[in-house]
Amino acid sequence: MARGVISPVTGHYVTIDVQGDRCKVFYLENGRGRPLVCQHTAGCHNHQWRDLLEDEVITRDYRVIAYDLARHGKSDPPHNTEWWKEEYRLTADYFVDFITEFCDALELEDPIFMGSSFGGNVALQLALRHPERFAGVIPVEAADYSPGFYLDWWQHPHANAAQVCASGVWDLMAPQSPEMDRRLTWFYYSQGAEAFKGDLYFYSVDHDLRGRLHEINGEECPVVLMTGTYDYLTTPEDSRRSAQQIKGGHFIEMPDIGHFPMSENYPVFRTYLQEALRHIEGATPKR
Repeated sequence: MARGVISPVTGHYVTIDVQGDRCKVFYLENGRGRPLVCQHTAGCHNHQWRDLLEDEVITRDYRVIAYDLARHGKSDPPHNTEWWKEEYRLTADYFVDFITEFCDALELEDPIFMGSSFGGNVALQLALRHPERFAGVIPVEAADYSPGFYLDWWQHPHANAAQVCASGVWDLMAPQSPEMDRRLTWFYYSQGAEAFKGDLYFYSVDHDLRGRLHEINGEECPVVLMTGTYDYLTTPEDSRRSAQQIKGGHFIEMPDIGHFPMSENYPVFRTYLQEALRHIEGATPKR
């Protein structure tokens, strides 16, 4: 009898240059076929995509790749700068450049990009700025604008930042999601919080596509927004309204799930993800 089961997921490092920063980026991958590149939520890491990475059905047709943004998880801050002397504030320009440099370094052809929360917002930025680079994008828990979450108390000398950040995500999950998965989502956030506030600068300040979503051509780069009914930061109404402003935009509401669908209840999320992938594959123009 086997004593253990070895996961097919493998990890690698790749070094990329982003606006003068030399970033050593850690990523996990599994599968074959069209690349499906996954961005974690603010202040977290690629472990959120573990169930997707080990999904035997999805990985038969897709090479799932989940990376840690610089300063997150196993990706260090830039090694060639004195990063500790400046406050970290993630901008849309830097975020977009990071993702395109990462995809270029791995020589990915026509990948699909999927991100959740601030990762969903940057998916919209990619569709606007680089539609020719992607076969489609899946913005999860995303909208044109997500105000009001860039707060000083996320990092305060009188508070345990890890506990504050972890507890702050607890009520964003659906109560009927499995307790083990909700506890693990909380655990991921309790492991580190130094980058959380800087991530939220992009999420609530620098990301603002109000009045610009009509510039996205969802027929050139298919866009499928997906949002859970228990998300009060970006509500289903916010995502539906955003999708309606995009030419060819598509929206999928996810009942009975919250702001972290891929980690809080993957079996439920999986059914909606498969619907989104079918839509993108059917709508992707030939290149």
